[in-house]
Amino acid sequence: MEASVARRTWELFEPYHATVYFASEGKEIYSDAGLKGGWMSYFASRSAALGPVPAEVVIATFYNFHPNMVRRAIPDAWEFASPEAVLEARLKVADSSLRRLLGDAVRSKDMTRATELAREAVSRCNVTGRPLFAAHLALEPPVEPHLELWHWTTCLREHRGDGHVACLVAEDIDGCQAHVLMAAAGVVPADMQRSFRGWTEEEWNDAAARLQEREYLNEDGELSRKGAELRARIEKRTDELALPPWAALGEAKTEEFGRLMRSLVARIVEDEGLPYPNPMGLTPLTLELDLTD
Repeated sequence: MEASVARRTWELFEPYHATVYFASEGKEIYSDAGLKGGWMSYFASRSAALGPVPAEVVIATFYNFHPNMVRRAIPDAWEFASPEAVLEARLKVADSSLRRLLGDAVRSKDMTRATELAREAVSRCNVTGRPLFAAHLALEPPVEPHLELWHWTTCLREHRGDGHVACLVAEDIDGCQAHVLMAAAGVVPADMQRSFRGWTEEEWNDAAARLQEREYLNEDGELSRKGAELRARIEKRTDELALPPWAALGEAKTEEFGRLMRSLVARIVEDEGLPYPNPMGLTPLTLELDLTD
């Protein structure tokens, strides 16, 4: 199985997970749990599976956020709400938003089958060296299929993300530099990414200068040939590290899972459950791709 299958599969399940970050229900639900503000809710809810960890653990595992952005939320969040309460609130956000976006599809046979396939794929993943994946895998899966699917897609995206971080570390690319490279490649708008990840324009320019010194960017800040090769190498290795669950699942089941997720995510996109552009670099055009293209 080609490594590119792992990328195309991610492009189809990531939007299902990511609705929780943009759900209109989040503000009220997290506030009721005791959290203060959107970014505290984000950092606390995504890291709560790790327990009441200090800021340094979140900085290390999330990788690409400005450290000060994390420290404004963690560890203060744990004074307002326990990790258990935050995880409960996060599941409520997922439940409410998915029911609103998917309607009767939450009770469909396709939902049940997609959940079964996602569960099987996750069972083929190795936790070694993947802290965020391991933490979420250790949580008790929800009972209802649409929430269980959300849980497994969360595990799968953190499994992939942990592998991606390892690839960036291996290439000596820090969090800010990773965003500069994405923007230079045209994957995300630079202004949006700076805002969502907390980097100042000065810090962004400094990261770009360091990339220029290594000849990954040209003098105009555009991606050089060497920089394009670097990005291709990182992305290919990320795909390779994310491939084992799909290779174990097999081509037929992987294609079936992709077809089912495409149908569900199309409804999410139609109802504007995910903004475009977005920090993940996802585009609605990916819904038109077949895994075998």
